Amino acid sequence: MLKLPRTIRLDPSDTFVFELAAEAGEWAVSGAFVFMGIDMMTLETKQRVALRSGFLGIDSLGWSTLAIVTETTEAERQGVIAKLAAQLMARFGAPDIEAARAAAEEEVAFAASLCDHAPQTLLAVSRSVDDGEICERFRTLKPRGTEFNADRLHAHARAFTFHEIECDEPVENIDLMGLTKTDRT
Repeated sequence: MLKLPRTIRLDPSDTFVFELAAEAGEWAVSGAFVFMGIDMMTLETKQRVALRSGFLGIDSLGWSTLAIVTETTEAERQGVIAKLAAQLMARFGAPDIEAARAAAEEEVAFAASLCDHAPQTLLAVSRSVDDGEICERFRTLKPRGTEFNADRLHAHARAFTFHEIECDEPVENIDLMGLTKTDRT
């Protein structure tokens, strides 16, 4: 079974922290190659965030904090390679299509190696630069299984649940503004 990472957005934070956020559902690669040969001291804040914690979306060349392991077909994988090769030619100055395709195949193979997990597993990356070399560490977050014999309320063990109750307790009216007033004489 072939698997590749796709970008995912659990909240809008990527649109704030990255210069360009990837759209949800784009095929993704590590993207560390974007920072090769760049003086890290010249990076602006949002570029440093992408360096430290971003997956590169292939369509937009935007960044995503998380990627999700997704099943794919060989035809889709070949399409990802072709799209990335085209981006390497157009945006990163690859010398020719053969070199771009070889680099794209290598990037996609590395991305696939990160997906040796069950589908729907979330991936996160943490990068640092040590002695001029980019070091990457990847983490996973897997969907929580349901507890054996758990009732429906507790099957997913959420931190908080809210229940509406009816009772005849008296309603308290508190004047918050009145509490802030003090006699200043």
